Amino acid sequence: MISIWLQLGFEHILDLNGYDHILYLITLCAIYSIKDWKKVLYLATAFTIGHSITLALNAFNIVSVSSDLIEILIPLTIILTAVYNLIIDDKPQSTSLVGYILAMSFGLIHGMGISNFLKALMSPSDSLTLSLLGFNIGVELAQIVVVLFSLIISYLALNIIKIKRSDWIKVISLFSIAVSLYILYQ
Repeated sequence: MISIWLQLGFEHILDLNGYDHILYLITLCAIYSIKDWKKVLYLATAFTIGHSITLALNAFNIVSVSSDLIEILIPLTIILTAVYNLIIDDKPQSTSLVGYILAMSFGLIHGMGISNFLKALMSPSDSLTLSLLGFNIGVELAQIVVVLFSLIISYLALNIIKIKRSDWIKVISLFSIAVSLYILYQ
């Protein structure tokens, strides 16, 4: 049973129809290089922790937030991450604590985006705790895939194609802002 929820969590992140998570992770990774892979995985885990907290709070009917508000806040988290990238440019080492706090905080918002859908999928016989555990492990595994893919693309862009690091950060961040504004417009 837990494997079904693990698969759902994995697919939730990698679903191209719900690309906001992928876009957030790509934006999060933009300021890092492949040598920072551990730091980025910790950031992704901070995001998952935030995501997991709100999933659990909503699943146990402790907190409920309007889905309309969440649909506005999710693209705003991407925009704020992109603006953060543009401000710190290629100096992520000096501001990593802020990055972890932002990642966890933004995970709280993104977790609310899926919580009602997740509850609708559950049957009365499902263990809420095991379902959430499986789903969140699946989310974390998929995020690792996205993070590693992003870092590999970044490595190729910076080291093979020889794009300047600051230009790479600007391109990814501005693209993320543009897509997020489009999401808000819809």
